[in-house]
Amino acid sequence: VSNIPNDGTYTFENVVAGEHTIESRDISGCGTALVALTVLDYPLYFTPNGDGYHDTWNVIGITSQPDAEIYIFDRYGKLLKQINPNGTGWDGTFNNQIMPSDDYWFKLEYNEPNTNERNEFMAHFTLKR
Repeated sequence: VSNIPNDGTYTFENVVAGEHTIESRDISGCGTALVALTVLDYPLYFTPNGDGYHDTWNVIGITSQPDAEIYIFDRYGKLLKQINPNGTGWDGTFNNQIMPSDDYWFKLEYNEPNTNERNEFMAHFTLKR
């Protein structure tokens, strides 16, 4: 794909979650550059009802970072669970009590692939009963 006129931007669509490497080549043949990036995704909802579908919640695309940490909070900011992206995910309970249908927030702490700097991402999802 060529970027003419070169406005300095490219758009990639339908990229699956996970780590990717983008290689670009100078149009004059003067060299190439590699850039690593991580595409994160997460379910917008989950339904922990034991039917085998969407029973747990976890961030997708960061399993290559075992030191990444995911914190799940209720709407008031109370920490409910800390999970690992390589684990089974959150089952919708707190201290063995079933949590109600509601929106829940999460914070993901991970390492940026190019700089290894610790980075943070926050968003929310819905638990449906």
